[in-house]
Amino acid sequence: MSRTSRSPARRKSLYVHRNDWHRTMNKVELKGIPILRITDVQVAKQFYGEFLGFKVDWEHYYAEDAPVYMQMSRDGLVLHLSENDRFARGSVVFVETTGIDALHDELSQKPGPWTPPGISSTPWQTKQMELDDPFGNLLRFNENNA
Repeated sequence: MSRTSRSPARRKSLYVHRNDWHRTMNKVELKGIPILRITDVQVAKQFYGEFLGFKVDWEHYYAEDAPVYMQMSRDGLVLHLSENDRFARGSVVFVETTGIDALHDELSQKPGPWTPPGISSTPWQTKQMELDDPFGNLLRFNENNA
């Protein structure tokens, strides 16, 4: 079969395929991971681990007496925690949430020094629960009502 006898539909599908390949090769994906300042790794493990249910993915110390840099995660949310004083305190992490009522119930059942606040309704039609960590950072859990 000669090249000119191919149907226009066939040529078009080859053209689309090449464009899809080009878009795939030039695709940009971004993912943010907040870095929160902590001052005590054991308190951080208690708050984020025991209370909030995060697991420690890894811990790193640049030297034996250096501050910790660690990653903890839960249900797709990844946080980096650092004792390094170059990171500022008072960060806010906005957490898009599904199942905020279940999360509140889970946290309310846990013993210890931390108690989750109530869930509030916002004027922009969401449910919101804000938790201050022991280091001055704020976790703002937010669920759309729609």
